[in-house]
Amino acid sequence: MTTFQHSDQLTISNPAGMYDPSGFGYSHVAEVAAGARLAFIAGQGGEREDGTFPESFEEQVDQAFHNLLTALASVGAGPKDVAKLTVYIVDHAEEKLGVYGAALMAAWGDVATPTATLVPVPRLALDAMLFEIEAVAVIPG
Repeated sequence: MTTFQHSDQLTISNPAGMYDPSGFGYSHVAEVAAGARLAFIAGQGGEREDGTFPESFEEQVDQAFHNLLTALASVGAGPKDVAKLTVYIVDHAEEKLGVYGAALMAAWGDVATPTATLVPVPRLALDAMLFEIEAVAVIPG
């Protein structure tokens, strides 16, 4: 088993006997200690502060990660505190997975990636939305 101790409250691991998903931007297990505080971050799309959306998928992914990191920071958390991501991609294809994976690795740096589920969808809440990401974080201290 490969284990990454993020904090006293969050441990990320990849159990022996399962493939190593780290190259795909996620881990298999997130364990949260009893008594930890959780923050649930709503789905963040690629909308700018003024509510407009960039046209390209890549720009929306980058903006969505910016929005996610901003929301996490507002509760004193960052990538190392995220236990679970859920990602929604409109008209998913492998090249979009590459764009998402690159943005995730840029945002997470050398921190072990959390558990994650990617859900291909035909559309999201607004016509212009191409990508959405939500998170569950374990708040430090």
